[in-house]
Amino acid sequence: WSGASNFGEKFSRVKFSPSLTLFGGKPMEGWIAVTISGLVTVSLLKPNGQVLTSTESLCRLRCRVALADVAFTGGGNIVVATSDGSSTSPVQFYKVCVSVVNEKCKIDTEILPSLFMRCTTDPARKDKYPAITHLKFLARDMSEQVLLCASNQNSSIVECWSLRKEGLPVNNIFQQISPVVGDKQPMILKWRILSATNDLDRVSAVALPKLPISLTNTDLKVANDTKFFPGLGLALAFHDGSVHIVHRLSLQMMAVFYGSSSQRPVDEQAIKRQRTAGPLVHFKAMQLSWTSLALAGIDSHGKLSMLRISPSMGHVLDMNMSLRHLLFLLEYCMVTGYDWWDILLHVQPNMVQNLVEKLHEEYMRQNAALQQVLSTRIVAMKASLCKLSSSTIARVCDYHAKLFLIAISCTLKSLLRPHVLNTPDKSPGDRLTEICSKITDIDIDKVMINLKTEEFVLEMNTLQSLQQLIQWVGDFVLYLLASLPNQGSPVRPGHSFLRDGASLGMFRELMVVIRIWGLLKPSCLPVYTATSDTQDSMSLLFRLLTKLWLCCREENHITEPDDTLIDECCLLPSQLLIPNIDWLPINDGIISKLQNKQLVRLQFGKAPGLVGHTVSSQFDAFVRAPGQPKIDHLRRLHLGAYPTEECKSCTRCGCVTMLKSPNKVTAVKQWEQRWIKNCLCGGLWRRMPISYS
Repeated sequence: WSGASNFGEKFSRVKFSPSLTLFGGKPMEGWIAVTISGLVTVSLLKPNGQVLTSTESLCRLRCRVALADVAFTGGGNIVVATSDGSSTSPVQFYKVCVSVVNEKCKIDTEILPSLFMRCTTDPARKDKYPAITHLKFLARDMSEQVLLCASNQNSSIVECWSLRKEGLPVNNIFQQISPVVGDKQPMILKWRILSATNDLDRVSAVALPKLPISLTNTDLKVANDTKFFPGLGLALAFHDGSVHIVHRLSLQMMAVFYGSSSQRPVDEQAIKRQRTAGPLVHFKAMQLSWTSLALAGIDSHGKLSMLRISPSMGHVLDMNMSLRHLLFLLEYCMVTGYDWWDILLHVQPNMVQNLVEKLHEEYMRQNAALQQVLSTRIVAMKASLCKLSSSTIARVCDYHAKLFLIAISCTLKSLLRPHVLNTPDKSPGDRLTEICSKITDIDIDKVMINLKTEEFVLEMNTLQSLQQLIQWVGDFVLYLLASLPNQGSPVRPGHSFLRDGASLGMFRELMVVIRIWGLLKPSCLPVYTATSDTQDSMSLLFRLLTKLWLCCREENHITEPDDTLIDECCLLPSQLLIPNIDWLPINDGIISKLQNKQLVRLQFGKAPGLVGHTVSSQFDAFVRAPGQPKIDHLRRLHLGAYPTEECKSCTRCGCVTMLKSPNKVTAVKQWEQRWIKNCLCGGLWRRMPISYS
């Protein structure tokens, strides 16, 4: 696990400017298109909804465009590559600059150096490949490298080209008159071929990787091997149904996939039979995932397929090297924000514990500011990893509860406003955290006295609308304290919270805030069922919570709870009714079903009839009995056994919430706006039927 520990050293950020900016440098939304007649069209979407459109010719002499691709430069310019489809014609490149002048979209174009494919200049192949069938930049942010494919009816050839600056030689006569010294030598841009393949079968589709070349060249090499990580490879699909992974620069073969109808070279009889059977099924379009560990494609019969690409490209690697590759890519996704679902395809149950621990170690090595930025993303990543192993599946509930706690804490603190403008640098939420961490008193009222209560004043409607979230905080604190005597059982949900000083500190802060709000609006307080009418339930829970927090507030000096605290927690069930926490159900996702590396066939619109994890009696907390009331996991509202409202569920964690908000209060809208695009775990939403099981 050696190497750079700081994410800033591992993943250097290249400055990349947007093509067009609004006030303050905010990127402007829009799109660009190239027409078959050689026009470039740009449409810009202004913040007020107005659309600005402009069309310009790529060059003065317009010609037919059969193929085109677009890339972007770091300076904000757009580069367009075009071909008329004939290999005897040059591949043209243009720089396109977009601007807004007097509320009108303006397009300026400039011709860049063009190229001819090498196969057309080779006498042996001059007329062999008459058509250019594929034209693609190697990356959307890399306009200096382009991939070209020329084909005939039966075969293809692929070439990789690079645009470089080269010195222009100066004749000796001019050198004697005015010698060229150092940087004064004139430079020109010139296309140079990097590599080319031999004659291949006819290419039907091309998929390019998304990982930066600088990243894959340095960090993802397999030691003592000429084969590299799949992030270095691009995919070529052929008309015989096979898919080849080739190196993105050298175009050397890295791996081969043979489909059900592919012509395997070892079986000549099969080849003869297939040739007489008619056209073979082959991919017409393909796309590599963000880390190139999965390939999705649509074949000539309209079927969507997904291929898993091994991180070792079929080579046998030791466990340490495999974990290193997966860990590196998980870190990359955590820093960039890309989805890591394709990495999960290659995580085996015996890897989960190691990956979670190593990921946490790398996270803790980062500076405090970066840790705060990545705090929720790493928790979501741990949750998706732990779901892949039956020995860690109970921890998934803890991670989702932590995500929910962080979201509630951020939302409630954001509602606090300073009583007087021009206050010191710290916000009321920051001062709340600072005071609660300094004052370790077990009496909630004594902690509350040190706060400026005027900063916690909110409208009554706002306080009442937050009652469901406040109730969850109160219920969860009660559940944790009541489960403290059983802390020896790691299978029990909530176990990790008992030694998580940061999370317990958040609960403690929220209890103080809720106490203050209860003075303004008593009906917003969490409701407890107590055996005594005179018992102050919040004071009791805060006292026990503070004692538990003091045992683990310092991560490096965690102490065991004393017998007195455990005895008091043992008495809680006789003093308060312990609530049943509505944990998220075990999600019957597809990724956990692919670990056995067997072919899985699915049908659109139908749930996969696959058996998931074997749920034993120790996981009874996750199992939902038929007819049991459902709950909106984000709003904490009860929906009944058979909800009548339209709902959506998360494809990753199974979280369920209503499509439409039943509340119009601003604070509730602020909470719900967090989950418009993604679930709290980062997963995407899918619409559910009105009655779900």
